[in-house]
Amino acid sequence: MMSLGELSVQYRAAAEAIHGRITELRGLERTEQDPDALFRLRRRIEALMPLWREARELAGLTARYYDRSYHKNEKYTL
Repeated sequence: MMSLGELSVQYRAAAEAIHGRITELRGLERTEQDPDALFRLRRRIEALMPLWREARELAGLTARYYDRSYHKNEKYTL
């Protein structure tokens, strides 16, 4: 069974990988000349942004879940 601390590391690694891909796609976006390809690149970036945000938020939540002074993100609270 994985602890929340270990899960936090996994979420952080996923967030870094997603951010790396977003950065790569933005570099391609700057050099793309074809309007259709540019549209697809922008759609892919838009699709990755919420995944990146959620991975970062969950990394923070799982890292500090048991810290009494941590104000949890209400989005992930029942």
